[in-house]
Amino acid sequence: MNETTIFPARTIVTMDPSQPTVEAVAVRDGKVLAAGSLDECASWGPHTVDDRFADHVLTPGMIEAHAHTFEGAFGLLPYAGWFPRHRPDGSTAPGVKTYDDLLNLLRRLDQETQGSQEPIVVWGFDPIYFVDEERLTRDHLDRASTERPIFVFHASAHLATVNSAMLTRHEVTRETQTVGVARDGNGEPNGELQEMPAIALATSAIHMIMRMMGDPEAIRTLGQMCANTGITSLVDLGASGVTRPEGQDVWHQVVTDEFPARIHQRHLIGMMPGLNDWGAAADQVKAFELDDTARLRTAGLKIVLDGSIQGFTAKMKWPGYYSPDGISPTDHGVWMVPPEQLLEMVRPFHERRINTHVHCNGDLTIDLWIDVVEQLLLESAWLDHRYTVQHSQLTSAAQYRRMAKLGMCANIFSNHIWYWGDQHHDITVGPERARRMEACRTAEEAGVPFSLHTDASVTPLGHLHTMWCAVNRVTPSGRVLGEHERISAQSALHAVTTGAAYQLHADDEFGSIECGKAADFTVLEDNPLTVDPMSIKDIGVWGTIVGGTANEAAHPGA
Repeated sequence: MNETTIFPARTIVTMDPSQPTVEAVAVRDGKVLAAGSLDECASWGPHTVDDRFADHVLTPGMIEAHAHTFEGAFGLLPYAGWFPRHRPDGSTAPGVKTYDDLLNLLRRLDQETQGSQEPIVVWGFDPIYFVDEERLTRDHLDRASTERPIFVFHASAHLATVNSAMLTRHEVTRETQTVGVARDGNGEPNGELQEMPAIALATSAIHMIMRMMGDPEAIRTLGQMCANTGITSLVDLGASGVTRPEGQDVWHQVVTDEFPARIHQRHLIGMMPGLNDWGAAADQVKAFELDDTARLRTAGLKIVLDGSIQGFTAKMKWPGYYSPDGISPTDHGVWMVPPEQLLEMVRPFHERRINTHVHCNGDLTIDLWIDVVEQLLLESAWLDHRYTVQHSQLTSAAQYRRMAKLGMCANIFSNHIWYWGDQHHDITVGPERARRMEACRTAEEAGVPFSLHTDASVTPLGHLHTMWCAVNRVTPSGRVLGEHERISAQSALHAVTTGAAYQLHADDEFGSIECGKAADFTVLEDNPLTVDPMSIKDIGVWGTIVGGTANEAAHPGA
């Protein structure tokens, strides 16, 4: 008989409506054998009691339904963001609060790597926080170095700023016609590269980042970061298997049965030029499913329709971006996929029953994706498709009602309320639309299944913070941004467990603690359902249990 282990805990939150809390859970063969009292769990026969979590709280394993392997790769790169950031070893990197801080960081990195031909690459920066400064350009970065190419990746991953040496190395000049190359008053590239076609011109930096993303160390770092933050399953919405299938071998080598998290790959198409055989791409995704393992799985397809709101590249309906001066801006964002092409792209995946999630930051893209889903269902019924609006930041009540009728889901970027909420209120979309951003309550009342996400590395991995944002909706200035869109802690926990599992067509396996499901648990120091709602983000994380195996969070100096 296979060994049974019983884990008692101070509280076990099951998300099983028939028994919301229990005192113990029995695990056998990596699955939940029983959840209930200690005596009930013991009644299943010979067992071992593991009481290391007797003073902790167990919840169903939290599922990060939208993140990127950037999080692991960037964990190995210097950080230049505004807010302090947890690092893979459990330490905290300070925020970069001034341009001088940024330039000093770049100068130090240049000194430390003298003689290297690689560019200096830092990440996490966002000019929108520097309201008293002119927007960062090559002229600023040239003060750090005029010889060594510099690449400053913005937090959104939709923009970058480079210095003159980087522009020179890759021959980006006033004659360059690529959309997204920002210009100064004289028509010369000013160093800002908007969206991937323009960012990709900085080839040396992009190749460096891509190498790191495929590095086994970066993948292992991602796994440790999942354990650090209580994530048992992470959905990679930037998997590159369709464009670089050879990279799948590395993932299978690293994400073995001992990996501390499950990785679900949603393969990206549509952002890079040269791919237009969507049927072949769909066949490739189906082929990946044949190699699925317990820890590495194929989740489906991801398409990016527009850019980021804080980068002013999301596609906006009338009246576009906020204009306190009364002059309506003429630039309402960037299409990453020609809108007339979306139906053609998705149709082969729909025909093969491959679930598709679409990045929709601006409200214009949400309308397009809903229209395409409606047309696909008219052509070929799929009653359990679970097509999802990713980010879903400006989704209106009317759009949520349409989504509910069509069986669509939303994955809501609740972290924006904290990281950019004040900027959205004051700069990007204005007070009214900012109050209804990340509208979890409206989605809930409309009957749209939803989850929450971090979009890591855009914001830090970890669902205690996404839950805290959705429950409290507090910005750094202390503003409550849309009090009527607050949801309960119970709804927030459901979103990051059962709700996220539902989007994966995997709620029969993950998302709650009940007999027959995977033994995936998040181990916390306190109960997010009973603490003061403002304390949810501060709850300590012991680590995770994945398939019955415990994975402890890293601590500095350990």
